[in-house]
Amino acid sequence: MLVESVSGRRGAPAQPPAFAARRVVSAMVALALVLTLTSNPYGFERDELYFRMLRPAWGYVDQPPFTPLLARAAALVSAEPWAGRIPATLAAVSSVLVLALITREVGGRAVAQGLCAWSYAFAAIPLVFGHVLLTTSIDVVVWPLVCLFVIRAVLRDQPRWWLAAGLVLGLSTYNKLLVGLLVVALVVGVLAVGPRGVLRNRWLWLAVALAVVLAVPNVVWQATHDWPQLAMGRALSDDNAATVRVIMWPYLLILLGPPLTPVWVAGLVALWRRREWRPIRFLAVAFVVLLVETWVGGGQLYYPIGLLAVVFAIGCVPAAGFLARSRAWRQTAWVLIPVNAVVSALIALPLVPASALASTPIPGINQTVADQIGWPEYVEQVAMVYRSVPASEHPVLLTSNYGEAGALVRYGPALGLPRPYSAHNQLYFDRRPPDSTTTVVIVGGQFADVRDDFATCEVRGRLHNRDDVDNEEVGEPVAVCRGPRAPWSRLWPRFQHYG
Repeated sequence: MLVESVSGRRGAPAQPPAFAARRVVSAMVALALVLTLTSNPYGFERDELYFRMLRPAWGYVDQPPFTPLLARAAALVSAEPWAGRIPATLAAVSSVLVLALITREVGGRAVAQGLCAWSYAFAAIPLVFGHVLLTTSIDVVVWPLVCLFVIRAVLRDQPRWWLAAGLVLGLSTYNKLLVGLLVVALVVGVLAVGPRGVLRNRWLWLAVALAVVLAVPNVVWQATHDWPQLAMGRALSDDNAATVRVIMWPYLLILLGPPLTPVWVAGLVALWRRREWRPIRFLAVAFVVLLVETWVGGGQLYYPIGLLAVVFAIGCVPAAGFLARSRAWRQTAWVLIPVNAVVSALIALPLVPASALASTPIPGINQTVADQIGWPEYVEQVAMVYRSVPASEHPVLLTSNYGEAGALVRYGPALGLPRPYSAHNQLYFDRRPPDSTTTVVIVGGQFADVRDDFATCEVRGRLHNRDDVDNEEVGEPVAVCRGPRAPWSRLWPRFQHYG
């Protein structure tokens, strides 16, 4: 049999099947090689440029400290993108292992574990978030790891695993407070369909205490800085909610790929119907709760990916059983899974030449691709405008967003450009132009909002890239403004913005 029960005699949990090391590890190695070999083309993504700028700190207004710290540490290895992406690659590869272990934990034998490892490793989620270093790159492994420990605690009646889940939850708050959505979803799931008895387990409450103790420094930082994450959440919702609430539904098909959709749907159905999985039925409810949280909050399209991957891993057990019974569907799977891998790789990785990207739908599907194009050219265009201003005026650079600022920090010194100022997110608090500043080269879309704060402004260029890839920077102005109408100590708060 390809699928074995997770219930032993007299209700005692059975031991999980043997770990399919050869199948799982080979998928991990293949993913690591692909991500490593494709880690440098196109260039930095805007968030990666931003992380490199942030000084080590206990927290920032838009995120906790862990991912920026990883980015700065990687920059010590090399100033090229490949070095900064090593942590993302390690997280993506680790997520393959964790998900295969979830498949094993719910009874999946070697075929099911191999199906999970190979089909997931080359789906869109690990390829996109393993290629660039984002805060979500770490969540790709953290959320499934929490769920693995919860499954072990509940399904196998080994409550000490709650402590492992609490440890990961507490530590994960140093990467992203979004893990709170997972906690809420799991709690609602347990309250809705059980097993409610776990709420009386002392190991669970010890795990809660452990997570809280570990998270306290983050909460204290937030409290002492007027809860900036709430302001960030409102800003993201204001910017994205209308789009997210519509597009998140078709994106559920894209995140793993349409050919893999029946697998995670099978996982949801089996969680509800299989008697032996009744203790972890709450995961199906939690997934629905997470979708509702994403829809209501309207923050980002990718919020459901952690639990989506978990229900996919569970769905590999019934999927493997179904394929074992149908030769025709096995043959179909042998075609569809590689096709899904190729399409996902084309969408996620720099396989298409940058010069050809504009003629494909890839930048529109995967924003991280568009956000890797053009930064050195944009800096050169800013440098041309900056050099047109007499040095006697001592002009300063001011950017509208952290991507522009990060690009100027990375590529500007070679062109003689000074470190820029920006009022976007954390950069607002780092520094502001001195009151003696009378001439400013303003880069980006914020120019339209602040031009009236100067006596004169002149647009001297607009950003463009030679590959004609449409991204956030294309068409944005580079302007020279003179004569601020108030001291910078009073003007600077007008420039502050989140997003």
